[in-house]
Amino acid sequence: MRRILRLFARICGAVFLLLVLVLLVGWVLSEGYWGALHERGEVATRPLPAAEVAERSARQAPVSPETDGAEQILFGDLHVHTTFSADAFLFSLPMFQGEGVHPPADACDFARFCAQLDFFSLNDHAEFLTPRQWQETKESIRECNAVAGEETDPDLVAFLGWEWTQASNPAAEGKQTHYGHKNVILLETAEENVPIRPIGAGNPFDLGVPGPVWAAVRAGMALPDLPELAPYLDFNRWNREYRRVELCPEDVPVRDLPEDCLEQAPSPELLFEKLDDWGFESLVIPHGTTWGIHAPAGSSLATQLEPGQHDPKRQRLFEVYSGHGNSERYHEMLEYTVDEEGERQCAEPQDGYLPCCWRAGEIIAQRCADEGLPEKECDSRVRRARQYMAQAQGMSRLLVVPGTQAEDWLECGQLPQGFLPAYDYRPKMSAQYGLAARRFSADGSESAFRYGLIGSSDNHKARAGPGYKEIARKAYGDAYFFNDRWYGLIGSEGQPSSQPVAPKDLPFGQGTDRNVSYYYTAGLVAAHSTGREREEIWDALHARRVYGTSGDRILLWFDLENAPGGARAPMGSEVGMGETPRFRVRAAGAFEQLPGCPSYVSERLSPARLARLCLDECYHASDVRKRMDRIEVIRIRPQRSAQEAVGPLIEDPWRTFPCDPDSEVCVVEFEDPEFVEGEREFVYYVRALQEPSLAVNGDPMRCERDADGACIEARPCPAGGPDFDPEDDCLSPVQERAWSSPIFVRPAL
Repeated sequence: MRRILRLFARICGAVFLLLVLVLLVGWVLSEGYWGALHERGEVATRPLPAAEVAERSARQAPVSPETDGAEQILFGDLHVHTTFSADAFLFSLPMFQGEGVHPPADACDFARFCAQLDFFSLNDHAEFLTPRQWQETKESIRECNAVAGEETDPDLVAFLGWEWTQASNPAAEGKQTHYGHKNVILLETAEENVPIRPIGAGNPFDLGVPGPVWAAVRAGMALPDLPELAPYLDFNRWNREYRRVELCPEDVPVRDLPEDCLEQAPSPELLFEKLDDWGFESLVIPHGTTWGIHAPAGSSLATQLEPGQHDPKRQRLFEVYSGHGNSERYHEMLEYTVDEEGERQCAEPQDGYLPCCWRAGEIIAQRCADEGLPEKECDSRVRRARQYMAQAQGMSRLLVVPGTQAEDWLECGQLPQGFLPAYDYRPKMSAQYGLAARRFSADGSESAFRYGLIGSSDNHKARAGPGYKEIARKAYGDAYFFNDRWYGLIGSEGQPSSQPVAPKDLPFGQGTDRNVSYYYTAGLVAAHSTGREREEIWDALHARRVYGTSGDRILLWFDLENAPGGARAPMGSEVGMGETPRFRVRAAGAFEQLPGCPSYVSERLSPARLARLCLDECYHASDVRKRMDRIEVIRIRPQRSAQEAVGPLIEDPWRTFPCDPDSEVCVVEFEDPEFVEGEREFVYYVRALQEPSLAVNGDPMRCERDADGACIEARPCPAGGPDFDPEDDCLSPVQERAWSSPIFVRPAL
């Protein structure tokens, strides 16, 4: 016994010494200067040839003569992250198969040369952006614009901005406090005309853990990758810089705050107040709204119609699509019900939607049958699995069923047969729900969203607008996973068992890597602009003369033809009228792409930079347009009272018009006599769908389906592990599309 006790004491002593050593290493790393602080990088100094820019603009001009013939369509990306964003920096590390840092200069060069956009913005997460990084961001944007050539005809316009990143669970007393993520875009770039600090929502990961402990964790991150230690030292150096920046004091006017503090606004209301204090012109764009990784179940845009939480003069646009998925459609997706005791109970499948709690019961039932357990015991385990899943929250809830793989869950929790949907879809955070919902005050006034629809990328590798070719799933999108060394350490999701795990006993973790099957390349914002100047693009954005695409540069016009006074009202307009509205839609497909890059790009970027940044593939249009397949019209009648159910108010599609396969331009005209009879506001927008083509993760779970379209067997697209094929971009046919901004038509007073 004494020998056993001595052995136990030695083991405890060794563990203690190891812990002390780890903490010592953490302290040394937290206080040391190992590693480099990454700067903004160098922007290539030659603009695109003026003739090439002029030709591109001509191709994006109206495809048939119109009264506004001077107008052209410009394509951009208003959601681009560099590795100045903390998550982008983290995922650039070797442990996540990262490809290294991509500073702000990369975003400029990618937008100009690889994607050949007309405009873009930088939107790194303000919550972790240090004063030094913010200054570097501003300088890089100015350097990018300085290369652009003539002020009246620049080859590229770079906007300055940041992302306000908020997420929270429902608060006490049932009040929801989730507002989601918003991009702030600024009109100006000069030092005296922009905020001294970006404004974040607060750091959700700052748990009061001492710096040396965090540093020890970061040291542990590097252990499996010691031959590639430098990136981890750089990450640690940045983290040390960030943690030494103090939070700004509260309730102090923005111009009276210290220059070198982190400014926070935990609600949209406070964000809008601070932007008002600065007084600079800006847009605030909600994005990724239906993405369930950060939006709790039950989240609703209606919450943001409460007093102060919506600013109609700034929230003029809504990102309906990005590389993180489609947030357009509203669909009833009931995951659970609440019984008389306030407990969540799993809902049954309905209208094509499979709740994950229900699927949990199906998995347990199959395992019980395989184990030959008694029927009564199996039924008990199935009920418990469904109840546990309904009660569990967060990314680890799939661990209620031990040892599952991504394919086991089929399409549970996902928008039924949606086009490139956001993962773990939250329907009340969709664009359609927001357009239909209203908030009514006791005095009879109402609050409403009236936003235009755009697309962008949300790319975290400084690649602005990488959807021009459906290639490089991980480089052009945001699919991340552990490298082989780390995968070998974390192993599988445990051993399969028919015994469900209660929420209080769940381990920390995500459950499966199925979310990586729901990352795509990128969307775009298209602006109907009178010219290429910054102010002209801004005017189009603010006026909602914009539309979004899923990446292809589809040309789209949507107009009310008989607005009062004989005028034409373009997409984004608000119109009061007393007669039947008549609409006209025109659409032309994107150009087929040629392989490689135009020669003038390789004349401006070195071979090494062209390979690393563009992957030797650029926007390279041929003379052949893809054909348009059809035009779908969506009609929404916004709520007139809080008692009106939202679902029946959304008609999707309301009308469908096939396109002439022999015509390059699809032209559709329609009217709505029911508007006059309805005596209420009607909202109309259109989707223009191209002929089918292959897209990255076009069918996220690559399902085998039954006769009703339900997924009965899945083959997801991994980003790591033994089944990962780096050459497989998981291509499936889709119909790339464009979403117009709505036209809001109300009865004339």
